Amino acid sequence: MKCEEIKEIMPDVAAGLAVMTPELSAHLAACSACAGKLAELRRAMALLDEWQAPEPSPYFDVRLQARLRQETAKPQGGWFAWFPRPVLAAALTVLMAIGIGLFFRNDNGVYQPENVVAVNDVVSQSGEGTAVSDLQALEKNNDLYSDFDLLDDLQVQPEVTANP
Repeated sequence: MKCEEIKEIMPDVAAGLAVMTPELSAHLAACSACAGKLAELRRAMALLDEWQAPEPSPYFDVRLQARLRQETAKPQGGWFAWFPRPVLAAALTVLMAIGIGLFFRNDNGVYQPENVVAVNDVVSQSGEGTAVSDLQALEKNNDLYSDFDLLDDLQVQPEVTANP
């Protein structure tokens, strides 16, 4: 037998629940580590057999019954008493996370810190790219655009087709 197999059945042998086989006896004679472990277990079992549990106080049952009556007579804490504290802590943590998330959320659902300016805000502040600003630019530069000869040359020439 191997030491691992012996260690599994050793507590039963020390307690007297398992029978000492010849194979086990041969291994214990050859292996001093297993023999020492079995001797230690037998001493521990003998000490446990000698130990006597102390007698409870004669008034133990009377005190226990009185305490049980007191606890059952106490008023319950209401609807909040059944709610365990860890569950309450987890629920409050989730609620706080949702509240913080909603606080820092802007209208379109994307977090945007206060010091970052959106591209649309820059365009509307400068006035570029809006219809009004384009019309104002055309009005200012009307003389320049009217003298453009290049625009006249870009007119489409009608195609001449030959009659057969």
